[in-house]
Amino acid sequence: MSGLKQQGKGVNKQNIIESVTDSDWKRALRSFRAYLKLERQLSDNTIDAYLRDVSHLALYAVETGKKPEEIELPDLRGLVAQLYDAGVALATQCRIVSGLRTFYRMMLVEDAVKANPVELLEMPRGSRHLPDVLTNDEVDAIIATFDLSMPDQARNRVIVEVLYGCGLRVSELVNLHLSNIYADDECLLVTGKGDKQRWVPINQVALRLMEQYIHTIRSHQKIKPGEENIVFINRLGTRLSRNYVFMFLREAVKKAGINKTISPHSLRHSFATELVSNGADLRAVQEMLGHEKISTTEIYTHLSHQYLRDTITRYHPHYRQ
Repeated sequence: MSGLKQQGKGVNKQNIIESVTDSDWKRALRSFRAYLKLERQLSDNTIDAYLRDVSHLALYAVETGKKPEEIELPDLRGLVAQLYDAGVALATQCRIVSGLRTFYRMMLVEDAVKANPVELLEMPRGSRHLPDVLTNDEVDAIIATFDLSMPDQARNRVIVEVLYGCGLRVSELVNLHLSNIYADDECLLVTGKGDKQRWVPINQVALRLMEQYIHTIRSHQKIKPGEENIVFINRLGTRLSRNYVFMFLREAVKKAGINKTISPHSLRHSFATELVSNGADLRAVQEMLGHEKISTTEIYTHLSHQYLRDTITRYHPHYRQ
């Protein structure tokens, strides 16, 4: 348990790497720090969080005499068991596993290992609330309900594409500024909770539809003073209300024949669930969603596992007995 004790509050961002005594692990952690800084271009605080998570394994491995390239699935399970025995919170366990997965992806890129041992490690389990999410087919069905010959509905189709494609909160969408669309970079500069700004990628389909809306619909509207920079405008020339987005989406869900309790936030949940289900790094998802704590993002690891369990129950004959 000595490794876990060293990982307490006494380990600050200046001595995370120096707290590891083995030279091979120090070298690997320094390479990881450079990778996160230069290749991923992450903030210093995020890099420190990654290093702190991986140093859990480094300190554990030093005790067992394992080098970074020698770590196998049983070692990882041993670490998780030790974290559990030490009373480490489930959310923290999940975050550490996510950080280790990213570390070994870097090791793969550098040809230091032939396979990522963390890919076979299940996330620590626990009970979490599972919000309603939409499948990609269901989102397509919702989009198909809009009459694109009507300006309001053409605009609403764009809104669904942006909410689902970018994972925005509805408040972030209705307050989105024209000046914060960076088309050349395929990014939006979004203002979230606490007026914190973050960069969010936007896919080419959503970006093209947004630009079409701006040039063919919005450009013909009379905009009220003070609202000139707002992207999505109603017939009165002012920004949309959050309640309006809720109401038109609820109507579209009903028309699509989808029997789920859906809100604009469900599209954000669906965005994150798709990313995590397909192997996206948890901290990258955290940054895109604008979550202050990664524990908020970790619910999507459980959504992913639930989806896999539902799928195998539906299609594997032994699970249908």
